[in-house]
Amino acid sequence: MSALSSSQAMHTAKDRQDVIVRLLANIGSRKEVEQYLRHYAAVDAPKFAVVKASGSIIESSLDALASSLSFLQKVGLVPIVVHGNNLQLDRALRAANIEVPIVNGVRTMTPAALEVARRVLHDTNLRIVDALESLGTRARPFTSGVLDVKKIDSPELGLTGEITNVRDTAVTQTARSGILPIVAPLGETSKGKILVVRADAVARALALALKPHKIVYLNESGGLVDESGSIRSAVNLEEDYDQLLSDARFGSESRRKIVEISSLLSELPRTSSVSITSPEHLAKELFTHRGHGTLVRRGERILHHEGWSTIDTARLRDLLEECFGRKLAGDYFESKAPYRVYLADSYRATAIFTLEDGVPYLDKFAVTSEAQGEGIGGSIWQRMRRENPKMFWRSRAQNPINPWYVQNADGLYKTAKWWVFWCGMTGFPEIQMSVERALAMEATFYDAPLSTPPAPPAPEQAASS
Repeated sequence: MSALSSSQAMHTAKDRQDVIVRLLANIGSRKEVEQYLRHYAAVDAPKFAVVKASGSIIESSLDALASSLSFLQKVGLVPIVVHGNNLQLDRALRAANIEVPIVNGVRTMTPAALEVARRVLHDTNLRIVDALESLGTRARPFTSGVLDVKKIDSPELGLTGEITNVRDTAVTQTARSGILPIVAPLGETSKGKILVVRADAVARALALALKPHKIVYLNESGGLVDESGSIRSAVNLEEDYDQLLSDARFGSESRRKIVEISSLLSELPRTSSVSITSPEHLAKELFTHRGHGTLVRRGERILHHEGWSTIDTARLRDLLEECFGRKLAGDYFESKAPYRVYLADSYRATAIFTLEDGVPYLDKFAVTSEAQGEGIGGSIWQRMRRENPKMFWRSRAQNPINPWYVQNADGLYKTAKWWVFWCGMTGFPEIQMSVERALAMEATFYDAPLSTPPAPPAPEQAASS
């Protein structure tokens, strides 16, 4: 009997893995599918994702939200959903002719407003459950019994709750059984009174209680957006936190979100991360290296060296050869005089500059496959662009990340073998000199590949040679 059960379990696991492969193959490369199967698809260890959906998302993109949540459930990253309802509540309060004071952007929850909020939150919760059930994905509403709260001692907030305890047993048992928990931001006091809680606070409390693999914030902008509408693809908090908070291109709401996320991740395992994206692009953000949104990690420091003496060159050689899949010239560190070397603490990412005719030249840029998607390469790129406003580099014509370079360069010159890029240069003589200098350089990697060449590089993995 036990042998039969074991065989059935193996068959079920294979069937589930086949489903995962088919689903992920539509959005990612074979390498990305294999990476997911290695890290996330263990049948006996389901991974949780706490997903917070704003009221505006529920209003405008409910079908996409339900479809994305169903996708996560199918591939084994079990979503525990927390929803807001600001948009729906504002509309309901206007319809009921209830005026609610707004102080410092916060709604004062009066007794009349609380009654409307409870009704609206119940309705919103059931809308999400119904949308999921219509797709064949089982879901369970949680509008009470999860959060113990006390009234916040502030007249400006009125009947708003502060979380004192999370009773997560029912939520986790529901998720483990394959049913999606849909949690409303409502808590109960010790005297049985129901109070409204900020949805972001609920997502934080659940994340701290469950230690999920992922925390996801879904919004209409699809990521952390600056004033030009551009989405910041990745944030390495160790390196980017202070710069982001002082960057006037990001509004107060974006900066507040970064502060909250930094505080949250500081209390979670280093493997945890936060994604900000839209329902339509959730799968790409979570399961592809390119992503489609903003990935926030605690990350690691990027150190700035001005010579080889402070660097373990053997480890750096291993990094470069792993990323480029070729042998580095034996005398590379003797023949190259570095101008600036940006190197991650872990030796998983680097950018090496030399100075050529007075202009910084990006001789090597590499990020290991393990570090892809963590924002480390992006942090190095942004820092080196700030500190080297004028620079040039070359890339082999067949390099699959050349389209990314095109987007991030001011200019490009192509030959059959090399593409030469530059930034910050406008005068033709200087550009011409830089292009000629780049094309004349000898390659520093052997043409013969390593004994076990890696898979083709992803956008952040390997760059100039």
